[in-house]
Amino acid sequence: MKSRLGKLAVACVLAGAVLGPGAACAQSADGRTDWPGAGQLYVGTNYQPFDRADRDQIQRDIDRMKQAGMKVVRMGDLAWDAFEPAEGKFDFTLFDWIMDRMQAAGLKVIMDIPGQPAPIWLHYRYPGVGIVDQNGTRLDPAERYMDNTSDPDYRRLLVRLADTMTQRYAKHPALFAIGYNNESGNGMVSYSEADRLRFIGWLKKKYGTVEALNKAWATQRWSRHLNAWDEVRLPYIEGVGPYERYLDMRRFWSEQTIQVLELLEAVRKKNTPDKPAISNLWASAGRKGFDYLATYRRYVSYGAMGFYPGDPLSAGFESTMMRAGMTAPIWFNEFTAGGPGYYGTKGRSRMWAHFGLLMGAQAVLPWTWHSHHGGEEQALFGLIDHDDRASWKLDEFAIIAAEFNKLEKLGFPRLQQPKVAIAYAFDNIIATNLPKEGISNTVRPYVNPGYMKQAHNAYEPLFNDNIDVAVIHIGHEDLSRYTLVVVPGMYLLDAASTANLRKFVAEGGTVIMTAQSAKVDERNQWHDTPLPGGLTDVFGLRTNEFYDAGTLRATIAGEDVESDLGRFEVLEPSTAEVLARFKNVDGQTPAVTVNTFGKGRAIYVATAAHPQIMGPLYRQLYASLGIEPGPKTPEGVYAREVDGRVLYVNTTGEPREVTIEGTLSGVLSGERWTGTLRLPPFGADLLEK
Repeated sequence: MKSRLGKLAVACVLAGAVLGPGAACAQSADGRTDWPGAGQLYVGTNYQPFDRADRDQIQRDIDRMKQAGMKVVRMGDLAWDAFEPAEGKFDFTLFDWIMDRMQAAGLKVIMDIPGQPAPIWLHYRYPGVGIVDQNGTRLDPAERYMDNTSDPDYRRLLVRLADTMTQRYAKHPALFAIGYNNESGNGMVSYSEADRLRFIGWLKKKYGTVEALNKAWATQRWSRHLNAWDEVRLPYIEGVGPYERYLDMRRFWSEQTIQVLELLEAVRKKNTPDKPAISNLWASAGRKGFDYLATYRRYVSYGAMGFYPGDPLSAGFESTMMRAGMTAPIWFNEFTAGGPGYYGTKGRSRMWAHFGLLMGAQAVLPWTWHSHHGGEEQALFGLIDHDDRASWKLDEFAIIAAEFNKLEKLGFPRLQQPKVAIAYAFDNIIATNLPKEGISNTVRPYVNPGYMKQAHNAYEPLFNDNIDVAVIHIGHEDLSRYTLVVVPGMYLLDAASTANLRKFVAEGGTVIMTAQSAKVDERNQWHDTPLPGGLTDVFGLRTNEFYDAGTLRATIAGEDVESDLGRFEVLEPSTAEVLARFKNVDGQTPAVTVNTFGKGRAIYVATAAHPQIMGPLYRQLYASLGIEPGPKTPEGVYAREVDGRVLYVNTTGEPREVTIEGTLSGVLSGERWTGTLRLPPFGADLLEK
């Protein structure tokens, strides 16, 4: 068994091979003892000081932050023209004073480089920064996500802004970390002629020749052959057309976002190499998004995100995905306090803060400090009301801060080393989540229920068993760190992922793949070899046919399953053994198979991932894989053991009772519990002997 550091080193080598020289482990906080880590938790806030009336009000804000026990403040975002009101004319007078006052109060600052939105003066002087829609109409920058970040003038001026800000504050004692372009990943794609030419340049680099592009795009279909590069057009974002070129268009825009992050990262390395990059990224944004899991090592120190949970399962999955393959904790750079048109619910933020600790969070920074009087978020309610009166939410975050101070001495944040990984890839998301307006869209009805539903279903039994999981791009990580890899409905499985899975199983790993996986290659074309593409020998079977059967019945690992599982694939084993068969399908069709390949096992499930099937299957494997379920909890309660103590969080609005052994003390409640822990609605407690 490799040591943890040894395995991290292997992961860095793999990343270097994929991403290029110098990219591997350029930013991760793993192993950085001078950056936030074990024994450090942070409660803070997001602050827009340029909204405030005067310095007296700002000072009052800072005093309140300190009194509430806050430690870190994220600011600077969304305010480019406050720092540079006209091109090349910078004004840091107010921000200098605020930084000094933050330092005097003992507050640290995450300084965001406010690259989005770009100022009106920049749009006016450099029209290339504007968005052109797919109909050729130039759009005014009416909202904050309407910047063409691929434009060279935008990038030049952004780098100058970042360089100026980081040089100015590099040695300021309040500076804690640097953030890049709030909510990178959201925004509109643009259809200007310059964008089309940039897309052609990207295609030339990727494919080399028009002949290779024609093959990749299957242009022999329906008279779409390209004779010259200039015949290439950007595919429509709202109408899919051929799937291959739509995927490449989304990849192109993903790379534009990544290039901007890399430009900002180069500035940070030059001017503030001792400060980590903690950016509020939005990799899963519906408009654009980007390939975070394949590239995060180039510009990330900690996984960081806006945390606005709807339900525990999807919140756990998303935050786990943003942690990626790192051991380092997660930062919730924006954290739920109220919401759009929603004032808040007492106890809810505290519950989600402790839920975050279960997932490995290190910091919660509520959005936002003060309620805004104008603009797009004037009915989004912060900790300070519109009349400058502190709401009950400020008191609640003061409680969270006090509790975090206790818990950081007791094993938090949780630095996880999961043994289970779930596969996720941007390419696959795009290939299976096509626009609804496309003509002759045959993929959408095929990928039913869709990747995200399959991924959540595969995650759910592990989540309910309180087991740590990694969500990773399996083509860009060292899989030897895991004993089980789950591949749920990965319709597009690229060559790197295919090769890495093969190696993982051959060397002793266990993989579970579900139906609708490995059907298309990285060009988004169906394999012309037996399915699952490139892995039939690993799984010891092939599968082509699939049918709807309504309710399906099977016995999985001794547990009877009867449910509407949707379609099933007809598995044709060669070397695979049948673990379970459908009881009500003609021919006793295999439901689950297992194949020995090298030193490992490859398990194939004939249906999409469903908790009813995945749960029994996992439980059958736990012991042989060295996976130990966490504490047993009732529905809606989640828990993790930390240094001999157990943190329980009730995510429901109803009281819950948890069975415990003996008599234990509640660190948070101050209560003694014998046999039963009683959690109030949204309640949390850490139990110790």
